[in-house]
Amino acid sequence: MSDNALGRGLDALIQKPETTKKQKKNVKSENENNNNYALSDEKIQEIKDEIEKNPRISLWSAKSAACLRYLKKTTPEFSISSEASYILEEAIAKKYPEIWDIFEDL
Repeated sequence: MSDNALGRGLDALIQKPETTKKQKKNVKSENENNNNYALSDEKIQEIKDEIEKNPRISLWSAKSAACLRYLKKTTPEFSISSEASYILEEAIAKKYPEIWDIFEDL
């Protein structure tokens, strides 16, 4: 693996298939539907307070875990947590930009 690949994270290792128009339309529809879940300022503050106490999440993904553990064993000083956070944050910000912006100060 080249130094460039390491600097760009997993994106450099993954060849992404072409996204079809139908898939793009489905993502757009999902994002439009999610705009219906407006929260009050009070609820948003509750979420922020919860996150201050515990910002962790848990998830299960065998393939993701395998890929990240492979990188941990083959790349000096590789951090599974840092890489997972980076990838997840990019994906969430892209999929839910309006919600992401609400929590910009975190």
